[in-house]
Amino acid sequence: MIVCPGCGAKNRIPPEKQHLTPKCGRCGTSLAGAPVSGLVNPILDAQFHQWIERSPLPVLLDLYSPTCGPCRTIAPTIEALAREYAGRLLVFKLDTSTQQMTAARFQIRGVPTLLFFKEGQMVDQLVGAVPRTEIEQRILSLLR
Repeated sequence: MIVCPGCGAKNRIPPEKQHLTPKCGRCGTSLAGAPVSGLVNPILDAQFHQWIERSPLPVLLDLYSPTCGPCRTIAPTIEALAREYAGRLLVFKLDTSTQQMTAARFQIRGVPTLLFFKEGQMVDQLVGAVPRTEIEQRILSLLR
């Protein structure tokens, strides 16, 4: 499922058609490069405003470093939650070792850090490799 950056419509693109240049079924905006619900989407500092602050869906942002052991430990959990909440939540990951502006903006001192956004505003935060139940609890409160 791809969320349109123009109108926020949810678009289902069959796997056999994903190699084509998809367009939004509602407004016709190109969906090339748009985040996919159900996957963990990598994001850059420059994309933060467009994909997180303007997202029509609630967002989970995983701030991580590729050399961080706890970050690698919770990565499969984040991927599973992205699949489980497809269509209701967008999940992004941001590498703080190369993308430092967002980490500085939110005063991130350690990774992994999970930030939860609703309507473009950060509403919750978890620091460290927390259990899946804790993350899921925060997601459920975000979806209310």
